[in-house]
Amino acid sequence: MEPIESLVAMLGRWSAGRGPLHLLLAARFRQLIDEGLLPPGAALPPDRTLAAALAVGRTTVVTAYDTLRQEGRIVRRQGSGTQVAAAALAPEPRATGTSNPLFLHLLEQPDDVILLSCAAPDGPPEELARAYASITLPTRDLGYHPAGLAVLREALAARYTARGIATTPGQILVTTGAQQALSLLTRLLVAPGDPVLVEAPTYPGALDLLREAAAALHPIPVGPDGVDVDAAIRAMTEHRPVLSYVIASYQNPTGAVLPPLAARRLVAAAAELGLPLVDDEVLADLTFSDDPGAVPRPLAAFGDAGDVISVGSLSKVVWGGLRVGWVRGPVPLISRLARLKAIHDLGTDVPAQLAAVHLVSGFEELRERRAEQLRLCHDHLRAELARRLPSWRCPPAAGGQTLWVELPHGDGVSFAQIAMRHGVAVLPGATVDALGGSRPYLRLHFATSTDLLTEAVRRLAAAWQAFDGTAPTAPAAPAALHGIVV
Repeated sequence: MEPIESLVAMLGRWSAGRGPLHLLLAARFRQLIDEGLLPPGAALPPDRTLAAALAVGRTTVVTAYDTLRQEGRIVRRQGSGTQVAAAALAPEPRATGTSNPLFLHLLEQPDDVILLSCAAPDGPPEELARAYASITLPTRDLGYHPAGLAVLREALAARYTARGIATTPGQILVTTGAQQALSLLTRLLVAPGDPVLVEAPTYPGALDLLREAAAALHPIPVGPDGVDVDAAIRAMTEHRPVLSYVIASYQNPTGAVLPPLAARRLVAAAAELGLPLVDDEVLADLTFSDDPGAVPRPLAAFGDAGDVISVGSLSKVVWGGLRVGWVRGPVPLISRLARLKAIHDLGTDVPAQLAAVHLVSGFEELRERRAEQLRLCHDHLRAELARRLPSWRCPPAAGGQTLWVELPHGDGVSFAQIAMRHGVAVLPGATVDALGGSRPYLRLHFATSTDLLTEAVRRLAAAWQAFDGTAPTAPAAPAALHGIVV
């Protein structure tokens, strides 16, 4: 254990920020853990000892520790005290701002490792190159459009209107991907200590943003039919969250779809309480059904124009490298977000926006082809898992690009370490669950070729044998990838 004096010195001016003390203390511990200054296995002081050293109440320390435990950063066991948890992928010490495996894999992509952790198309479609070839750059234009090019805002507004959600261009903000949309909303609406409702499990990129903002998270369980609406309404009524973040269609990571009646109740409750409700629609177009009418209706379809804030992107239907996303919301909110975006980047890349206009005009054909590719890869991955890992529970998804896999025993965080050593990166369930649950789960994506999925499952099977103790623990030599870029 670090001497208490040394730990206090490392914590530094932890209480100098805004918000409740337990969140400020948890945020500073999170930083020390993520940067490797408190390594995996490091023992932390007992509650009372640390509280006395920091001159705070014991409840402050207990609540801070509990927050970190729910995030999977520490473990607390009666009789053995409190320790920093084993890192999911044992990253080297660094100051990255995130310890989430999803982002760490993007920052430093390991050699010869198949990334089943980051779900996105593994290459751009031909339509993207044609879209760029067809654009005409303006002759007189500064190129700074914080709210987005008018022509793209008009195209996106028209698409919402065609789906039965009357929308004007003034209700659209173009962003540099959906991640920036969530970042801007968090910066605008969330102050340290503010209550925020999230699903458990949920998209890890949103959790990182909210934790960075020192929000007080109120996780709501997700089941086969999406978020527990009764629990969400109770939390809204009791805590009055400044933001409620949900993924109503093909929920990331579970793939659940919120039924229409439940969606209507959730929207009505948020509107009645006057609370911002954000619907992440990034995956909503990826239905596996042959019927275009099977695409789930967004939450905005169940309320008035200003009841729901919608977030969308072209990254999953087209390509992640096309950094074009958007926010649809009330005009006053969009204006405030545009002013905030102007501070950060003055506007999204203009050629990318012009290309996006062409892609939106032919979006339905792109969507159908992408969804069909994903359906075939979904079926292939499930078949390979059933063949090589029949003890894993792997329910089918009706859309999206991920499977929510339950291990028969053990912990997904621990298994992820073994899997990495066998040449495949997976996302452990505990890293996407603010309740601290989902530990036996893994999120596996199928947004890549069937050949690569076959090889990934072969490696996962070898890793499971090592993890399960039924085979030697030495990593299996990865097979050649036959020129496939991972």
